[in-house]
Amino acid sequence: MLRSVFILVLFFTSIHLYCQSTQPNIVMIVVDDMRYDEWGGGGHPYLQTPAIDLLAKEGTQFNRAYHAVPLCSPNRASILTGQYPSRHGIIDNTARNQASFMLDLFPKYLQEVGYKTAHVGKWHMGNSPAPRPGYDYWVCMEGQGRTYNPVLFEDNTSYVAEGYITDIFTDMAIGFIQENAEGPFFLYIGHKAVHPEAVQRDDGSTDLDVPKEFIPAKRHEGLYRGKPYKRSPSYSPTSRVEEGKPVIKNAFKLRAAALEKDPRWAGSMDLGISEKTIQTRAEMMLAVDESLGRIMAELQKLGIRENTVVIFTSDNGYFYGEHGFSLERRMPYEESVRTPLIIRHPGIPKPAKTVNGLTLSVDLAATALDVAGVNNAGTVQGKSLMPLLSGEKDEIRSSGLIEYYSNENPFPWTAQLDYRVVVTDQYKYIKWLRFDSAELYDLKKDPYELNNLIEDTAYKAVVKELQGQLRVLQLEALGLE
Repeated sequence: MLRSVFILVLFFTSIHLYCQSTQPNIVMIVVDDMRYDEWGGGGHPYLQTPAIDLLAKEGTQFNRAYHAVPLCSPNRASILTGQYPSRHGIIDNTARNQASFMLDLFPKYLQEVGYKTAHVGKWHMGNSPAPRPGYDYWVCMEGQGRTYNPVLFEDNTSYVAEGYITDIFTDMAIGFIQENAEGPFFLYIGHKAVHPEAVQRDDGSTDLDVPKEFIPAKRHEGLYRGKPYKRSPSYSPTSRVEEGKPVIKNAFKLRAAALEKDPRWAGSMDLGISEKTIQTRAEMMLAVDESLGRIMAELQKLGIRENTVVIFTSDNGYFYGEHGFSLERRMPYEESVRTPLIIRHPGIPKPAKTVNGLTLSVDLAATALDVAGVNNAGTVQGKSLMPLLSGEKDEIRSSGLIEYYSNENPFPWTAQLDYRVVVTDQYKYIKWLRFDSAELYDLKKDPYELNNLIEDTAYKAVVKELQGQLRVLQLEALGLE
């Protein structure tokens, strides 16, 4: 009898361990507005991020990861559906509440194979904080929320949570991990950091002349005060635009006219991006790094660290005055369209340490489903990154598509700047859709995108090839290939 009981215990234990090994937990962390190089190991000159650095050391760093669209709402939709904006329909930051309830989110496919799923943090595909389909646990804030003492919506119940929002989200994420440690679980954390916040007047109102500020946790305030940031060769504090960017040059003329007509715009723009702005952003990132460290420590404490895949990325980049841009992230240049991407998959015996092959934000949904052993959902357009992680392949695509749809807000001079981009291992081709204008850059020779080669006859064949690729990629994005 005892022998039979012992055999049964071994049997069920082995089944449990098998399920754990074939269905690892997944934690996806999406930082708001974080540049690809805005972490210690990514090249920031003074920001110290030991937890992110350790994740990169233990995992895989993707050096050529791009956003399918460099803007909050549409790219978050792309991350969670694996689709291009032209397919899922969230094309800008307009509050498309109803449409966001109809998105084919990949967490629901994880639910179908036994995963407990959670969304903790910023949603921003429509401002409604109500739970979306596909999640067992839901914590959200309405729109951009507040950095301190935010109003949270937890499974349809609203209340004011006291404290700093990054810490609050981390506490709630850890609570979900503790309650679901048996796994498998999927946890999505959408940080508010490092997004600025308009300072409110005593009456609660804001206006154009009210600056947007980056608000670190009080324990981090001033830690980087006085630290200088080494500027890029493309930095232009006077908004001088390099020759070969006529569309941008015209946009800046419209910006100057708007400033002359209504000087209040200047208060919220931080032209040139001050050292203080970069310093306070770095101080905000310290809480994000601490959050990752706390989560990894909790996974270790619960004995599930080696059965949890961690994906760390951002929703769009940010300019530090490069090419004359300030408080901006929606333009087709590297500071905006590249993303930090680190994946730690302890189940891969010898993971690649770095990947130089092109990847896109639409690939993250396919990757999460592949990690869980789920056959790729029919609506997912991205490709799994598992062959890159394992070293089986050096690349999964020879070119990538980046889309952008403009609107009038928040800055009227960025209206009509719709574009499509084809990026390869060497070139970037930018087609401005509402203008008879295009740009071509050799990223290997000109990583700062200073020299537009579109009129150079030596590159006629390259332009023709990239134009052909753009047509094919656009049809694929629309699902018409």
